[in-house]
This record gives sequence, structure tokens and C-alpha cells, in this order.
Amino acid sequence: MSLSPEALDALLRHRHAFLAFLTPRVGSPEAASEVLQAAFVKGMEQGGSLREDQSAVAWFYRLLRNALVDRYRRGRREATALESLAHEQPLSTEDASGLEATVCGCVAGLAGTLKPEYAEAVRRVDLEGLSVAAYAQEAGLSASNAGVRLHRARKALGQRLVELCGHCCAQGCTDCDCAPARRDQV
Repeated sequence: MSLSPEALDALLRHRHAFLAFLTPRVGSPEAASEVLQAAFVKGMEQGGSLREDQSAVAWFYRLLRNALVDRYRRGRREATALESLAHEQPLSTEDASGLEATVCGCVAGLAGTLKPEYAEAVRRVDLEGLSVAAYAQEAGLSASNAGVRLHRARKALGQRLVELCGHCCAQGCTDCDCAPARRDQV
């Protein structure tokens, strides 16, 4: 059930008052207009909840307050998620300069135990930072073949790491305490 024509007229007549109510609470006239438009849509959908003895304007202010609360909650969730993401992953390779020092030392040693073409792919791309496209050109491969080779090399390296280090490396293989003597055995 939608709003009655009288209720809709009353809401449209109070549009400027609604914007004046919203603007200081959301920070800009544009944001206030967005909230108001969303509230108008919601009001049209929920028009049946307006009782005959109730003022359409008072009812709509309650809808606007709820829309503001929803907006603040959504904004807090987004800010929390962004902050969490910023702490979880480096935003660029420049931020990851210390990461190389903490990655399992077994990786470099075990890469040499792979098939020569796999070892070269891992060394050039993963350890030296060459792009897959540049590696493909250097190795005389198509980009897709180089990607497949690198995928297979990483898979083989992962299996070797599990054989040497156990399943601790399945969660990220950082700060590995595998003994160097064990590395030499593989």
C-alpha cells in the first residue's frame, strides 16, 4: 500500500525542511539530498504503515531519523572494514619491504631442487620480482605458458615445503624455524 495523495503532498511541501534537518547531520547538501531521496523511496514502499490519525510529516521525520542511523552504522562498518584491511595487507610493494626478511628461508633453498625451468620461473618472478610478462619474453614463452609454468612451479615448491616444514607453511610460512640441516636433506 502506498501513501495517500494528501500525505504525499504534505511530504513534498516539507522537502526544504527535511533537507534543512538532514544537511547538518550528513555534512553536505548533496549527501542530504541522497538520504532524502532514499527515504522518499522507502516512504513510498512503507506508506501503508502510516496511520490515518498520524501526521505524515511526523511519520516521515521518524523515517529520516532511522535512515540517518542506518547511514552512520553503514559508515562505521565500512570504516572498520577499511581499517582492518589496511592493517592486514600492505597497500603496495613498498610497504612490504620487511616481508622478504620474514618469509621462510626454505623457499629460496628449495626452489633450486625443482626442475630447472620451474626453479628459474620461481627465482625470476617470485624471488627477484620480475613480472610474468617480462619473464615470458625472457624465456621465449607466451604469457599464458609462462603463467602455467609459474603455477606448476609454485605448486611443486609448495609440496616440497610441506615435506620439509610440515603443515605450518600452509598458513603462510613466515618466521619458519626449520633447521638448516633439514633443508639440506631435501
